[in-house]
Amino acid sequence: MESAAADLDQLSACAVLVAGDSMLDRYWFGRVDRISPEAPVPVVIVQHHDERLGGAGNVAANITSLGGRCTLLSVVGDDEAGRRLAGLAAGAGIDPQLVTDPGGQTTVKLRAIARNQQLLRADFEAPPGAPALDAAMTRFAEQLPRHQAVVLSDYGKGGLAHSARLIEMAAAHHIPVLVDPKGADFTRYRGAAMVTPNLAEFERVAGAVADDEDLRARAEALMREHDLKRLLVTLSDRGMALFSPGREAIRRPARAREVYDVSGAGDTVIAVMAMAVAAGLDDHAALALANGAAGVVVSKVGTAAAGRDELKAALERDQRP
Repeated sequence: MESAAADLDQLSACAVLVAGDSMLDRYWFGRVDRISPEAPVPVVIVQHHDERLGGAGNVAANITSLGGRCTLLSVVGDDEAGRRLAGLAAGAGIDPQLVTDPGGQTTVKLRAIARNQQLLRADFEAPPGAPALDAAMTRFAEQLPRHQAVVLSDYGKGGLAHSARLIEMAAAHHIPVLVDPKGADFTRYRGAAMVTPNLAEFERVAGAVADDEDLRARAEALMREHDLKRLLVTLSDRGMALFSPGREAIRRPARAREVYDVSGAGDTVIAVMAMAVAAGLDDHAALALANGAAGVVVSKVGTAAAGRDELKAALERDQRP
């Protein structure tokens, strides 16, 4: 435990630049007492609501929640949601470097929840325009030298249309890039220090996995094809596996005591891995911290960040016989 606590302490020394698709997560919490007479759907009596940073914003929130420094670079619309996202980021201790797209729209996910069950999600989104993306790339170049690691958080909303160029720019500064991917085209992530798909995302690119040995073989092939330094596959209730070319995989079992909501767990994993890389931790230590943090956030409802004290308590609990 002393080693894990020392590793956790090192995370506060890092600075991470998070770029990609930020969104505003809105939650309507209420109760359901009846079915609508208009259609066979539940009527939610909304009792309270909440707003949280989502997507790349949630990655950034996890970094500052664990004591690290973080800059968030995203394109938002010239709208109320974009201003609210900026305020939430600043309130979380994040440096919000947000590029406003006058003709764009901030991505918003609205969820209706009753008894900890999601009943509905409504999305509001539009891809950013080319001028805003060019401005974001310029801002990325300006911010890059101040950080020890970069996260590209790709939610397929268009904010990372120039991901290949961003990775090249970071490589020129010898700054590692970690990618939370979207879609089946991994050519856009060529040369990344780490890519962190879940199993479904991995199989979409590499094909269906038959067993653990097949997973390893497909991971090796994917890393060779796209010049990836590491590949971290999250396996839901089976934990996660970290692959490096020519090395034995490092595996960690799932640590959650109770699972309420897995949304945003991937954000937590890549946030901790980026902090660990920036802090110079080895792969075993990094994966142990990321796995512990994932166990913390899936026990919460909705998009959430793992706090430093929560992660420390989880690590202590896992050390008990």
